[in-house]
Amino acid sequence: MRTEPTWRIPFGILLLIVGLTAYAIVIARYMPELIGGWHALLQTVIYLALGLVWLLPLGRFLKWMEHSDAE
Repeated sequence: MRTEPTWRIPFGILLLIVGLTAYAIVIARYMPELIGGWHALLQTVIYLALGLVWLLPLGRFLKWMEHSDAE
């Protein structure tokens, strides 16, 4: 168990906020041009998948944030 604070947690939270904001802006900017003419149900599936795909690397990222520098 960690007894001292680590720089990774605040840095990781900031990096997560910046990364998710950039991802959301890219999706909001380019996806409507690509799939705007598709059927609404297909668009829904695409947007749901894109809304969940950012979760894939999250586990490793959270483990990195919690890892202590002293270990």
